[in-house]
Formats: sequence, structure tokens, C-alpha cells
Amino acid sequence: MDSQNDLSTEQAPVASSRPTDKPKRQRSPRLNLIYLGGLGEVGRNMMLLEYRGQILIIDAGFRMPEEDMPGIDYIIPNIAYLRGKERNILGAVFTHGHYDHIGAIPYAWPRLGNPPIYAGKLTKGIMLNRQEDFAYQPKLDITEVQSGSRIKIGPFKIEFFRQNHNIPSNFGLFIQTPAGNIVHTSDFKFDNDPINDLPTDFGMLEKIGQRGITLLMSDSTGAENEGHSLSERLIFENLDKLFQETKGRIISSTFASHLNRVQQIIALSEKYGRKVFLEGFSMKSNVEIAKNLKYLNVKPDTLLKPNQINKYPDERISFLCTGAQGETGAVLMKMANREYKFLRLKKGDTIIFSSSVIPGNERTVQFLKDQFYRQGAHVYHYQMMDIHASGHGHQEELKRMINMMKPKFFLPIHGQYSMLFEHANIAEGQGLNRKNIIIADNGDVVSFNQERYAIERNKVPSNYVMVDGLGIGDVGEVVLRDRQTLAQDGMFVIIVIVDGQTGKVKGSPDIISRGFVYLRESKDLLKETRQRVIGIVEKSTLAEARTVNSAYIKDELRDQIGDFLFSQTKRRPMVLPVVIEV
Repeated sequence: MDSQNDLSTEQAPVASSRPTDKPKRQRSPRLNLIYLGGLGEVGRNMMLLEYRGQILIIDAGFRMPEEDMPGIDYIIPNIAYLRGKERNILGAVFTHGHYDHIGAIPYAWPRLGNPPIYAGKLTKGIMLNRQEDFAYQPKLDITEVQSGSRIKIGPFKIEFFRQNHNIPSNFGLFIQTPAGNIVHTSDFKFDNDPINDLPTDFGMLEKIGQRGITLLMSDSTGAENEGHSLSERLIFENLDKLFQETKGRIISSTFASHLNRVQQIIALSEKYGRKVFLEGFSMKSNVEIAKNLKYLNVKPDTLLKPNQINKYPDERISFLCTGAQGETGAVLMKMANREYKFLRLKKGDTIIFSSSVIPGNERTVQFLKDQFYRQGAHVYHYQMMDIHASGHGHQEELKRMINMMKPKFFLPIHGQYSMLFEHANIAEGQGLNRKNIIIADNGDVVSFNQERYAIERNKVPSNYVMVDGLGIGDVGEVVLRDRQTLAQDGMFVIIVIVDGQTGKVKGSPDIISRGFVYLRESKDLLKETRQRVIGIVEKSTLAEARTVNSAYIKDELRDQIGDFLFSQTKRRPMVLPVVIEV
């Protein structure tokens, strides 16, 4: 591939005393695309456009922790590359209000000098509402934009255009740069008959494609799905059938940010004379924001508090909540465990999972369904009937986007590596030269101009930054590995008192076991462990010429007792020796 020097910024012709010398051809300027998240993963979307040191940020989201990350709340992008460059950050544009695109703001913005933000009305509302939980931070500087808005930030001219997704106020970006025109699709689908939204404006998209697109960056989340994504109109019709046929209580659960689906549930509840009882902090917050901004249509007497459920017969109750992913502590899990105080499931209740299952949550979602069946409820989910539609375009939609934009270069974004790779294949199938298709990873710096591109050899930091409570990045690989060990094999604490004069152990070593073995049922193991502890300590003291070297003794105990416990149990707990010299 071309090196960074091959794509250097504008160079003046070299002076020469020979009149026959021709000046060197001036190459077009180079722009760097820097990816801090969102490639090879779903979520944590954040990228930078950098031209001559001036930086534009696009999105700053988080992703949820994986199963092997105990105690972690969120994973956010690593912004180490931007340290020392805060004055060079011109601003940030945000495509829409999902947390995988805006969730990192409270953790990153104070460290970036609180750069100005450009976002749609609903996105702005969600940002400001969430920022109330971080009242100690500087007030966000947000400029509201809408479809058709045009702004100029340094060398970047940005035009926002409406894209269908499953949340209103979602915009793709047309970005004019000195290196060429870029289109960033945002998350998108093509829906000719949506609910609570306008249909896709193909005429507008075709006009954008006619403006000469150097680089198309397109959403890849649905690239492995054949055909066309389902229209929200079909989902609405299927949900309508369920509401029409159901005589008992209806408990619906979806993503709190899926406001189009929330609107459908509310509209159907009103159609069939049901009161809607909202539960879940994020659900109630998003609904309130959307109502105030006129993105949700709700009759004044439709929404009631959960403590009013007992005032209405079953056929007039529609319960809408979060927790469809099986989250611990969420309302749906509390219902499954009979811990929710306002509603106890009973025979005849209908549970609607109107969301897909996020990979990794299959086990907990299955537990939910099993618990509901055990309690006599009817359960419906998207694998049984079409009651959920993806907000991401499938293969036919991705092909159409490529054909409308007609880009010279193509870079798939937003998705696991397999999704990016499949999207690249789709682009090649639409006639793009494989040499002009870029598959990048987080941390890559992609330099490009109108003639060529290059992936630089040097990457920028893009490793996980984990948020745990108020801690940001203070939980690294070592801490996480310790947590994994504690979760898998437990902890084994050895407390031993050593005579500082003789090096002999005084009394019997104390042992504390947590998550490893039950002490009362492991007396033989503990007896032999104590004997070995005494032998290791006294031998270690002898080796150190009868001086008590606590650090050396701890290392010996940790290694030798750890090996002994593994030989006896095939488990390796975290051994924590405590040596007290008296």
C-alpha cells in the first residue's frame, strides 16, 4: 500500500534554474480518517476527520460489557490520540440519539475541552437529559440541526440529510472536504411506509449521489441478512392482530430508545381502550423527552403510573417496559422472578418481546421466556412472528445505497468484522473495484484524497476503556483478569504470624475461603494446607538466614499453595497471603 509520504499534503513545485524542467504535478490534499470505535464491533462508534491538524469528531458512543467483564458498566472509545490536541478539535457532529453513538459524551467531553456539538432536536434532548446525571460537568454547547441544515466547521462543509432508522431525528452526513466529498450514512434502512416517520426520500439521496462522492462510509450491521428489512408498517399490522385477539393484560418490552415501536404500542393501546403503564427509568425518560418535543403522539389520559394498575380490569391494561434483553434488575426480570410489586403474572397474560436478542444475551432471554411460560403467560417474540424489524438495512438496501451514491472509494462501518467483510463483497458485486474498497479496524488511520488511499502503518490507541462506577479507565486488563479469577475460582486468604526472632510460625495459620471451597466440608484439605504453609514459611526463613522477608514468603506461599490447591481440586483460586511479623 502507499505510505503516508506518498499522500502528503499540497506541495509547491520545486524551483529549478533549467527552463526546460517541468514543475511537479501538485497532488490533491490528504485527509486522515481515524477510527476509535465501531469497526469490528457493534457499538462504541466514534471516528475523527483530520485535515492539517484540524479535527472533526463524528459520534461518541459506548457499548455494553461482554460476559467476561464482571462489574463493568460500559466500554467507551480510547481518546488518548486527542490528548494535547484539544485546541485542534473544531467540534462534533452526531448522527442520532442511540447510546452507541452518544453514550460516551459524559466521560469524554470534559477531557476534550467540551467541544461544540451539532445534533438533531431529539438527539439534543436525550443528551441534555442524560447530562443531568453529570451536573458537576460543564454545560454542553449544542447547536440544533435538522434535515437540510448546512454548517461549515473549519475546512469541513457538512450537510445533514434524513435517514430512516428506529429513532426519529436520524441524519446521514454529506461532508465536503479539501480531499473530496464524503457520505456517512449513519444507521439506516429504507422504509417506504414507516410508522411515526416520513418514508425514505430516494430523490434526495440520488441528488446527493450526483454531487460526486469520493468516499462512501455505510452502515454494515445488516450486511449478512439477505433481502430487504421489514417495514415498520408490517410490524404494526401484526401487533394490531395481537392486541385485537388478546383479552387479558398485555406486557410489551422493547428497547427504551426504539421510540417508533413505543409509539406503535401506545397507538394500539389507545385504539383498543387500554391504559398504558410505563416502567423503566430510561423508557420513561425517553418517552417524556419525545412527548415534549412532539415526536410522540399520546392522548392526555393514556399514560398512568404503575401503582394505578389495580384500578383497571385486565382487558384495559397495557404495560410497556424495558428489560427484553434479560438485564438483571430490569422490570421484566423482576416480573419473571415474582419480585415486581405492582404486577404479578398470571394465566392469560400476554408477553410481547418486540426486539431482537443482542448476541450474548440468549441465555438470559431464554430464562425470561421459560419463567413466563411456567407462570401461565402467552409469549410472543420476533422468531415466532414479525413483531420486530431491524433498524438497519439488509443486503438489497445496502446495494441500492451504493448504486445511488456511486462512490470512488467504499468503506464499510458499524459492525462486526464479518459484517464489514460481507458489505465489502456487496460493494464489489455492484461494480466497485476491489482495490478501492477499504476494510479498516479500530485504531487505523486511513489517509485518502481523490486519487488514492492508504492505511498507515502506525495505529492510534483504540483499546477498550472501561467505565466502572465513577472510574474511567482505572480497570485495566490486570484488574479484569483478577475479577475473572475471583468469579471463576474464588479467593483463598492465608494469614500467618511469624516470630521475627526465630522465623517460626506462631499458632495455626488462619484461612478464609470465598467462592472456592466450603471450609466446614473441607477439613482434610485445610489441615494439609496449614501444614504446608508452616513448612513453606519456615523453610523460606531458613533460606533467608533466619530473617523474615515478607515479600519472599508471600511469593512462595502464592506459588506453592496455588499449585497444591490446583492439584487437589483442579481449580486455581486467587491466593492472597498475609504475613504478620511479631
